[in-house]
Amino acid sequence: MAIHRLELDDESGRLDAKTRRVADAFRKVLEALDLDLDDPNLAGTHLRVARSYRELFAGLMTEEPRLRTFPNREGYSEMVTVLDVPFYSLCAHHFLPFFGSAHVGYIPRERIVGLSKLARTVEHYARRPQIQERMTEQILALLRDRLTPAGAMVVLQARHLCVEMRGVSKPGVVTTTSALFGAFEDDKVRQEFLSLLPAQKPA
Repeated sequence: MAIHRLELDDESGRLDAKTRRVADAFRKVLEALDLDLDDPNLAGTHLRVARSYRELFAGLMTEEPRLRTFPNREGYSEMVTVLDVPFYSLCAHHFLPFFGSAHVGYIPRERIVGLSKLARTVEHYARRPQIQERMTEQILALLRDRLTPAGAMVVLQARHLCVEMRGVSKPGVVTTTSALFGAFEDDKVRQEFLSLLPAQKPA
């Protein structure tokens, strides 16, 4: 009876076709690993994994965030930053998690953006099979194309379980990536932004 309940989707009653395909495929992975699928702990695991992938990869199924902007009537021309935005993603190379913080800064021109949209942009690009370098560039590109600021900069700091759990197995290693354009190409502006970043927390 517990297994039957797992067959039902909380939202629509039944698994949608794509989630069902993922569940069936992951069941084959479990079988290929010679796992005992009669083990109560594995009952319904393929369904739970499929549902979790639907959530973790939601960025593949939603449109890019619409950056709600407002007229810059006060003529504000200094740096605006949103720091320490947490994110969780999955490495496209190994499908293992990487996670950390995003730091976003821009200098307005005619318009300013609702700050929550910057965090939403980070979340959108994290929710897909991803590599950190590409995610950094994608966040910057959206700001450049939709907001047209005088300049912008994005820094991501993350730990990768494909580094910590396998291969070299080095826990606590932090990878930093950055992308910038416009006013942030000036060293003074870039250093001002970098000076605002929170100190890395010890592993």
